[in-house]
Amino acid sequence: MTRTDSVPTGLTLYDRTAETAAAAVIRAYSTSFSLASRLLGPRPRPHVRNVYALVRIADEIVDGPAREAGLDELAQAAVLDELEQETEAAVTRGFSANLVVHAFARTARECGIGTDLTAPFFASMRTDISTRTHDDDSHDAYVYGSAEVVGLMCLAIFENAGAERPGAPSPHLVAGARALGRAFQDVNFLRDLDHDSHELGRDYLAVDDHSRTRTDVLDRIDADLAAAADVIPFLPLDCRRAVTAAHDLFAALSDRLRNEPVDGRRVSVPASQKATLAARAWLGGAPRGARA
Repeated sequence: MTRTDSVPTGLTLYDRTAETAAAAVIRAYSTSFSLASRLLGPRPRPHVRNVYALVRIADEIVDGPAREAGLDELAQAAVLDELEQETEAAVTRGFSANLVVHAFARTARECGIGTDLTAPFFASMRTDISTRTHDDDSHDAYVYGSAEVVGLMCLAIFENAGAERPGAPSPHLVAGARALGRAFQDVNFLRDLDHDSHELGRDYLAVDDHSRTRTDVLDRIDADLAAAADVIPFLPLDCRRAVTAAHDLFAALSDRLRNEPVDGRRVSVPASQKATLAARAWLGGAPRGARA
C-alpha cells in the first residue's frame, strides 16, 4: 500500500497517536473535565489533555489500581519513581516509548514546563503512599504539588502554546492559577471525605479533630474561587471559556457541599446544570463572583 502525502508518518504519526492516547485517558476518567476541555480552543486543548493524562496516570498508581494489581507500597513507590524519571528524560530528549509521557513531554517542551513544576507534583503523589493524616503544613505542601502546580502547567500552556519560545506568565495570573488549583483540590477532598477515610485511610483536611470545620474549609474554598474569578477574564480568549466553566462548576459543587446533608454520598452537579454552566461560559459570561 502506498502512502499519500496527506497521511502522517514517522514522528508526526507517533505524536498524533500519543495525543489520541492522552485524550482517551481523559474521556475514560473525567466527564466533567472532558466537557470543560471541549470549550478550549484548538491551540491549548491537546496540551491541556496531555498534562491531565499524565496527572491521572500518576494518581492511579497511588490511589488503588496498582494496589489491586498486587503492588505493595514499596512497589508503588518504585513505579512512581520510574514514571517521574521517564517523564524528566522524555522532556530532555523529546521522545518516550510511553505514549502518555511522550504527549506530556511534547507539551512541556513547547510550553516551558520544567522540573520546578513536575518535581513537586511527583513529591505529592509520593506522599499519598505513606502519609495518612495531614496537618496544616503538610496539607498546604500536598495541595501545592498535587493541584497548584497543575494549574501553573495549564497557565504555561495558555500563555505559550504555539509561541516561538515560552515566557513567564505575569504574577497576578500565577496567583489566580494557584488559587483555582487549591479550590479544586479542597472541593474534591470534601467530596471524597468518606471514600478517602474508609477506603484509602487518608485524612487531608482534619475536619474531625476539631481544629477546623467543614464551614472553615468551604469559606477557604470560596475565597480562592473569588480570587481566581477576578483573574480569569485576563486569560487568552481561547482558554477563558473553559476555565470559566470549570470555575463555575466547582463553585456549584461548593454550594452543594455547604447546603446538602453530610451522608457519605459523593456530591455532584446534575448534568442539566453542567450543560447550563458550559453554555453560559461559551456565550462569554464572566466567572461567578468576578468583580467588574
